[in-house]
Amino acid sequence: MNKPYALPVRALAWLLLAVLFMLNPGCASTPKPDWNQRVGNYTFDDAVRELGPPTASTQLQDGTTVSEWFLKYGAQISFGLGTSAYNGGGAVGVGQTISPPPKAHFLRLTFGPDRKLQRWEKVTR
Repeated sequence: MNKPYALPVRALAWLLLAVLFMLNPGCASTPKPDWNQRVGNYTFDDAVRELGPPTASTQLQDGTTVSEWFLKYGAQISFGLGTSAYNGGGAVGVGQTISPPPKAHFLRLTFGPDRKLQRWEKVTR
C-alpha cells in the first residue's frame, strides 16, 4: 500500500537540500596582495603579522632591512633510467632515478630606516 505522505516528505527533503546548497558560501580564497600599493605605507611589523617571521633578514649600514619569506617549492621533475636482463630462470633489473634539486620561491621585501616598505620582488633559487 502506498503511503499518501511519502511523496511530499521526499519533495520537502529535496527542497531543503537545494536550499542548503544555495546558501553554502563555498570555498573563498583570499585575494593576493597588491605589493605595489603597499610600497610606502606597509611596515616590517605588518609583514611579520601577516606572513610570520622571515626566513632570512639582514640590516644594512644605512638602516635598510632586507627580509625574505618562503612562499613555496617549485615543480619537481624526476628522470628514471633502467635496464633489465632475463635468462630463462630469472630476471635482474637495475635502475637509477635522477632528480634535480627543487627550486624555492621567496618574497623579498626591502624596508627603509623608517621600517616602511621601499620595494619588493619575488626570487627563485
